[in-house]
Amino acid sequence: MTSAAPRLTLERQLLGECTHIISLDEVGRGALAGPVAVGAAMMDASGARRRVPEGLRDSKLVTERRRPELAVRAAAWVQASSVGWASAEEVDEGGIMRALGLAASRAVQAIADQGVAVDASIVLLDGNHDYVSKVHPTALRVRPVIKADRDCASVSAASVIAKVARDGYMAELHEVYPDYQWNRNKGYASLAHRDAIRNLGISPFHRASWAITDAPALF
Repeated sequence: MTSAAPRLTLERQLLGECTHIISLDEVGRGALAGPVAVGAAMMDASGARRRVPEGLRDSKLVTERRRPELAVRAAAWVQASSVGWASAEEVDEGGIMRALGLAASRAVQAIADQGVAVDASIVLLDGNHDYVSKVHPTALRVRPVIKADRDCASVSAASVIAKVARDGYMAELHEVYPDYQWNRNKGYASLAHRDAIRNLGISPFHRASWAITDAPALF
C-alpha cells in the first residue's frame, strides 16, 4: 500500500504569517550509538509554489537504496538546508531531549549562517514537543506538529536529508569499529549489535548512560 504524498498545505498557510519556514526533523533518537541529527529545510513563498519532488516521503517510508538520490533532489528543491548534530557524549551529559535541542539549534543556526533571517521565520518541528527553544540562544517561533514528517513536504525533505547524512556517518564509523555492524544497523539495537556490546563492551560512540545491553532488538 502506497502512502499518501506529503503536501504543502500547512507551509503555505504559515507563509502568510512569516517570511520563511525552517522545517526540522530528527534522526537517531532511539539509537544505542552515534549522534542524533536534526535536518533543517528552509522554504519561502516562492518555494512553496514549486511542485513537491516525486517520491518524497518521510525517510522511514523510503527504502535505503532510494534515499540518497531523493535527499539530493530534496536539498535542491528547498531554498536552504542543513544538518545539526549532537554527540553520544552530549546525550550522556544532558539527556536525549537536550541533545535533540542542541542538534536542532545547530541546524537552525546553519540556516541563519546562509543568510536567512531566523527572527522572521517559523520553525516547523515534527512532533508534539518544542525541544529547540530551550537551548537556542535567540527567540524562535516554533510550531510543533504531530506527523509533520508524514504530512508536510518540507519536513519530509528535512527528514530524508538528515537520515542520509546520519546513515553515511555511521557507515564511516563502521570502518573504525566494524564489529558492531553500524553499516547495517546504523547504531540501533539489532541482535548483532547487542551481541557485540556484550562480547566487546562499548565504544566511545555508544551512549554510555543508557542500559544498552538490555535494549530490545529492533530488527
